Amino acid sequence: MYSTNYITGSYVKLGYFKTDADLVFQDEIHGHLFNQVDRTIDLLLTKYLRATISYEGVNRVETHPLPAPALREALLNALAHKDYASGNPVQISVYDDKVIFWNEGQLPEQWTVERLQEKHPSRPFNPDIATTLFRAGLIEAWGRGIEKINTECQKANVPLPLINYDFGGLMLTFQILSSPKTREKTREKTREKILRLIEETPSLSTNEMAEIIGITQKGVEWQMAQLRKDGIIERMGPAKGGYWKICD
Repeated sequence: MYSTNYITGSYVKLGYFKTDADLVFQDEIHGHLFNQVDRTIDLLLTKYLRATISYEGVNRVETHPLPAPALREALLNALAHKDYASGNPVQISVYDDKVIFWNEGQLPEQWTVERLQEKHPSRPFNPDIATTLFRAGLIEAWGRGIEKINTECQKANVPLPLINYDFGGLMLTFQILSSPKTREKTREKTREKILRLIEETPSLSTNEMAEIIGITQKGVEWQMAQLRKDGIIERMGPAKGGYWKICD
């Protein structure tokens, strides 16, 4: 287990802002890395992000504006790739309409933000820390962090995060939609686009649909699975050479 007691800046700094110049409150999470992960996510979900409450029968359901798995993956990526020699903590800035993760560090030579969005090998800035997180079952060590974040956002019907490699490090910005109704409208629009594409060209692949709609293939596959589950579409013929059919 990695101890962070003797490494300056090896902690997570959380702040809630009304504007860039108006800090309302903040927290610092110290301790070993496993503790930092658990406490940071707990604070984000219970103190910084307001959940909406609904009911399924007699069961109370809390829905956060951003998916917890995506936030957790973003934090794990920041801890594994941070330049600990910089002395700067991982910084998470929370606003009413967005959450920003920032960690100081460098991408591998000749890597770009665009490459992070594609299939790529795992090349952590801190291999020993990444190995520790992998052995603890917290990460996969296959370079799928950004893909997993995007997939979770697609499932939750929230926009994919914006990635900037600037200010001496990597910045990940999650946009918060105004309400669950807005998220539901986003889902409906995506479903409508998929159904329209199937109606026009039943033989389209999920990859082709993703390129046309402008979302990830994983996002299309998840939406298609929901449409099949709801009995709205069905697959006719084999995976290759078959086509999609809209059920009556």
